[in-house]
Amino acid sequence: MNVLIVHAHPEPRSFNAAMTQVASATLRDAGHAVVVSDLYAMQFHPVSDRSSFVTVSDPDYFKPQREENYAAEQAGFAPDLEVEMRKLEACDLLIFQFPLWWFGLPAILKGWVDRVFAQGRFYGGGRVYETGVMRGRRAVISFTTGGDASRYVADGPHGDVITLLRPIQRGMLYFIGFDVLQPQIAWGASRCTDEERVAMLEAWRIRLAGIFDETPLAAGSF
Repeated sequence: MNVLIVHAHPEPRSFNAAMTQVASATLRDAGHAVVVSDLYAMQFHPVSDRSSFVTVSDPDYFKPQREENYAAEQAGFAPDLEVEMRKLEACDLLIFQFPLWWFGLPAILKGWVDRVFAQGRFYGGGRVYETGVMRGRRAVISFTTGGDASRYVADGPHGDVITLLRPIQRGMLYFIGFDVLQPQIAWGASRCTDEERVAMLEAWRIRLAGIFDETPLAAGSF
């Protein structure tokens, strides 16, 4: 199977980096082909603007979706963006690895989604959700939090974590057709002991060994 890990943390010695390293090594050892897009290391440009295109539909008024549709028809995406799109098109499993910042994706990863999940290429014309372009493929988000699990429940200070994740799991991944798997959450990773962090990495390694056998989440549950 082909796996794409999109990694979004600026520190190469971070726990997020360790999670990506474990995922990459575990999946490769199992015989899968793994590609990692390390967005900070790549200095990925996260802004959706005319730099995403080598074609121009309307030179006087920039509407991203119009330009995306036109570029999809004319092979007009910029070379750096085309590389990421082809990685996504080739994957059987997509993993987002990131720290949860302000209840969402780091800006560089949100920008990757803004630019890569282009209309005409990955959705549009009725191709959404169950009929999405990426149907039959799997996606999982793996992330760290600042607080422990007790803070991310319905009556906790941050609210239910599944509700917080809805814009990512449903509004991005499921929207373009992915089968969404249970998220992998490293609760309060920066506040844990070394032994607890080792246990988190081991739990991730064990889960990854059977990730292609997991049952995706029911659409109404996230």
